[in-house]
Amino acid sequence: MFSQVAKAIPNLFTMGNLLCGVLSITCIMSGFLEVACILIFFSAIFDLLDGRIARGLKVNSELGVQLDSLADIVSFGVAPALVFHAIAEPSILTSLAFILFPIMGALRLARFNVKPTIGYFKGLPIPAAGLPLAAMGFFSYSNAWITLVLAVLMVTPIRVKKL
Repeated sequence: MFSQVAKAIPNLFTMGNLLCGVLSITCIMSGFLEVACILIFFSAIFDLLDGRIARGLKVNSELGVQLDSLADIVSFGVAPALVFHAIAEPSILTSLAFILFPIMGALRLARFNVKPTIGYFKGLPIPAAGLPLAAMGFFSYSNAWITLVLAVLMVTPIRVKKL
């Protein structure tokens, strides 16, 4: 009984991450951009805790890994891209950045799920790319070049030490 409950706990935190991401998107659509950005930061707290709790309870699972990636693409890929799009001046460059950011994030997550690394990430982790966009959005600042650089960094072979 305890093991079943223990297995569910990290996934509840992952669902908290996803819930904050979905609520962030809802806030963006309703024009509450600052609240949307704060919700992305709450997603990061849930994302940080889910893996630590799973490792601490020794209940890592393939389901948890996949669920985490799905939550991350919403919370740190789609939601920050929508924040960026909501405040950026329309242009070809803005459209390119808006499209590429979640696509590169999804590619980075899929690559990690297929070939996980130990002790480091290959490419900038999607939360580390999405949080700067949320921070910029909180202050009503957008920059297509920064967004594009963050998108490209997610799929580069650079090594980023795991926290």
